Amino acid sequence: MKSKALSKPPAGAKPKRPASVRQGREQGRQGAGLSRERIAAAALALVDREGLTALSTRRLGDELGCEAMSIYHHFPNKAHLMDALVDLMLAGAHVAGEGGWLERLRRTAHSFRAMAQKHPKFFPFFAVHRLNTRAGVAFVNGIIGILREAGFSDGDAARYFREIGYYLVGAALDETAGYAKGPSAAEPVSNETITADFKHLAAAAPYFQPAHFQTTFETGLEMLLEGIRRAKGS
Repeated sequence: MKSKALSKPPAGAKPKRPASVRQGREQGRQGAGLSRERIAAAALALVDREGLTALSTRRLGDELGCEAMSIYHHFPNKAHLMDALVDLMLAGAHVAGEGGWLERLRRTAHSFRAMAQKHPKFFPFFAVHRLNTRAGVAFVNGIIGILREAGFSDGDAARYFREIGYYLVGAALDETAGYAKGPSAAEPVSNETITADFKHLAAAAPYFQPAHFQTTFETGLEMLLEGIRRAKGS
């Protein structure tokens, strides 16, 4: 029995590469334009639009037009990607560098709040993430530095830093994902019952609305800063 002769490619023709090789090269071309900065920006934009639950490497790959595996060349795992998102978000908040120490704290606080409002769907994650990346540590160091340069001791600077943090994180959570947006009781008290039986709450209720957030934030911040100023005795 004669064996079939192997067909030869035409003279001058390049041999066809295996599909696996072609696929690998195609994936490489798809990921060629990627960078850590581009990936992080796309991930944060995705979260801003659809929420944190929408973020996955597969979905992010679709957004970037690449295979999910291409992302791992830049971020070895999702934890590293989330760190990059924290840093990217934090880049929107600035430690004020000029003016008196109270004014610097005031401007820094407003900058932090604006950052949270710009990324409300990511802020709940940001709020509980330790600021222990290099960018996060620099931000913390900058605020403590304002207090130390104002003449506070290390201990007082640490305490006031944390008190400012309590206020800023709590206010931002309340405005972005907290008040009237969280889980509800199985049988919530009706507005009619509140109007009839809880008159103080009913009268105050209009001032809980977003139109009053700015005034409420500024009032609370000034109370906090005034307390710190009085503790310094200046």
